[in-house]
Amino acid sequence: MSDLPGYLVYRGLSGVFGLFPEPLVRGAGRGLGKGLSHVAGERFALGKRHMRRALGPDAPDAEVEAATREMFASYGRYWAEVFWFRVRRKEEVVDRARVTGLEHLDDAREQGRGIILALPHIGNWDVAGAVAEALEMPVMAVVEDLPNRRIQEWFYDTRKAFGIDPVVAGEPETVRKLLRCLKDGGVVALVSDRDVTGSGVDVEFFGEKTTMPGGPAAMADRTGAAMVPVAPFFAEGAGYDMIIYPELELPSDGSRADRVRAGTQAYADALEEIIRDRPTQWHIMVPNWPSDVP
Repeated sequence: MSDLPGYLVYRGLSGVFGLFPEPLVRGAGRGLGKGLSHVAGERFALGKRHMRRALGPDAPDAEVEAATREMFASYGRYWAEVFWFRVRRKEEVVDRARVTGLEHLDDAREQGRGIILALPHIGNWDVAGAVAEALEMPVMAVVEDLPNRRIQEWFYDTRKAFGIDPVVAGEPETVRKLLRCLKDGGVVALVSDRDVTGSGVDVEFFGEKTTMPGGPAAMADRTGAAMVPVAPFFAEGAGYDMIIYPELELPSDGSRADRVRAGTQAYADALEEIIRDRPTQWHIMVPNWPSDVP
């Protein structure tokens, strides 16, 4: 029963947001997110640290604070859209997504290689699954193993509704399923900008040492799959600007550990440029560098 209250909150929000049209939901999500920024306390302060990194050390304090409030608004939009989404709305969502850079996926597909979509927590990353399905490139993706089993099942079902084939992080068969998908020329989406387990690869990111998940580069190295950064940005107003970037080149020499480290650093370098494009859409409000933790 301890899982039930949190689960009922999610189901209740899904029921409420699902009643309203998209423009109202989008506006309400942004408004709620920005409102919460005024009472977020330490989380807002942490968001400001991240925005300072993205905007640069010389950015005026007022600009950094305004950007952080906009980040909260963007994150509010993300959650509002997740609660609003239904299978019957998938076509509407896909029709509003403008995709650029498809040629970077076509090259890998023509070669019969698997594809790793390396996604950051930017915009609405779930939309990438719906778009990929519409392009006849169904995606397998990892969902986090949450302590609340009911909420985890809700996320599992929500991702399936977006057209994603979800596998749960930490389960014995998960890595094997991902590798088989890639070796068969399939597509795997991995949210790759946050080291959830604490066992990631050392990188330099925005001029500071931290760690990032080594899984994407390790799988690309093992299977020969193309590791491709993708950013599903929110568009101004309704819809999405989903940008597919060139494949990251992984070295072919050196030890496996060195190749994985180089591939992960290449992603960190690419991610810096992606975030600088639309920094307020990067939804990281947890410690992401060692210096974030007192």
